[in-house]
Amino acid sequence: MSIQEKEDIAVECHEHGLPPSCSLSAEHPDGELLALDIRPAAERQLVRTIDRCLLPVLIFIYFMNYIDRAAITSARLKGLEQDLGLTDIQYQTVLAMLYVSYIPAQVPSNITLNRISRPSYYIAACVVCWGLTSALTGATNSYAGIVATRLFIGLPEAAFYPGGIYLLSRWYTKKELAFRTSIFSAGASISSACGSGSITIVIGVLAAFLLPDYPHNTRWLSPAQRRLAQVRLAEDGGEADEDGGTDSVLKGFLMAIRDPKVLVFALMACCLLIGTGFANFFPTIAATLGFSTTMTLLLAAIPYVFATFLSCLNAWHADHTGERYFHIAGSYGLVFFGYVLAISTMSVPGRYIAMFLMTGGASGYTLISAWVATSVPRPPAKRSAAIAIVNATGNIGTLVSSFVWNVQWDPEYHPSMFIGMAGLGLGVFLATVIRYLLARQNKIFEREEIRSLMNAENWGIEEAARSDGTTYEEELKPRMGFRYLL
Repeated sequence: MSIQEKEDIAVECHEHGLPPSCSLSAEHPDGELLALDIRPAAERQLVRTIDRCLLPVLIFIYFMNYIDRAAITSARLKGLEQDLGLTDIQYQTVLAMLYVSYIPAQVPSNITLNRISRPSYYIAACVVCWGLTSALTGATNSYAGIVATRLFIGLPEAAFYPGGIYLLSRWYTKKELAFRTSIFSAGASISSACGSGSITIVIGVLAAFLLPDYPHNTRWLSPAQRRLAQVRLAEDGGEADEDGGTDSVLKGFLMAIRDPKVLVFALMACCLLIGTGFANFFPTIAATLGFSTTMTLLLAAIPYVFATFLSCLNAWHADHTGERYFHIAGSYGLVFFGYVLAISTMSVPGRYIAMFLMTGGASGYTLISAWVATSVPRPPAKRSAAIAIVNATGNIGTLVSSFVWNVQWDPEYHPSMFIGMAGLGLGVFLATVIRYLLARQNKIFEREEIRSLMNAENWGIEEAARSDGTTYEEELKPRMGFRYLL
């Protein structure tokens, strides 16, 4: 590269509000897609490529995951308790056993995922394992047998949802992540609407070849695309999305549990999942409408189709506006009003509308996962642990809710709904606390950056303001770095 070419790139960097160091990327052998005139198109193409290759696989796996996990709730309507001679407390224990292994396995699983170079192989192996275990569930004929299969199915499943969220966070910027997380989670809603199936093992084998790994080592991207993927994540987070030499597994975990944001996120997720514990009993709740088993399953499916579209729309708008708190609080507000309506009436139209509100609002959980990933951005060792901690703690709420929706309160389930409303209220309050913590940190970032930029004479901010006919403050804005999404 000639001296004149370097000077031209430096001028372009200045005109676009970028630091002078951006010119160095053009000297890199794989940096041809970072040139200012072709980067926007190259970046759009990269995102489309990742969308086509990553999202469909994750959606399909999650689709099968929830079918395998939630088939037991549909089986209850078809006489599972009678066939195995289960009491009410035994059925609730069967539901809870999955979470006994699922919850504690999430943190070590995500830590492992962060340390290996081929997450595609790891996730695929876990999918095959849970497919085999799920297939064995149909062969059980006793209480002890079904408890054992539910216990062991939780271990491989622990790798998937927090691992999928972490993998998405390694590819998408903070203003792209919420919508993709919602698309990913749509697999669960679709599965709730469709019923059961048995091709999980085949999907697991295919996932090893279809899933991408990380931006630096995905085989089917060109070197230039891999470099572009790394650079855009580094710019989005204010630093490279890589662990430093001292960022060990233990250090990442300790950093996560010492971060107040992570603990508040974890408690918030737990409260909100207690508040939406109806999900594991939705066919049973639909049965209170008084229709046949087949009609009940159909009526239970339609609200989940609605929830899928609402979740994607809400997440798209959250990414478009760069806002998180009000999109989450608004979603759970729908659940709250759904409970109020269900408590107020036992009429079929009223209760069915309440079911739409409940399922539609509960889809707001996908935004929590995205909010965690962008609020604990670096290093990846800390982020992987934080995502798993929040999701694992949140699922304690799901475990608790297995006993909240007690059959003795059928068909009204008023006590269950009152408990859910309390969980929702506390969860939204904790979300408010998180928003305050992030807003305060953003103000600290702003003060520190202004102080440092005022001393950065090599950027020539005052001269640039005079030549552009703008103010000093306006010239500072393009140079501002990372900010948390509120």
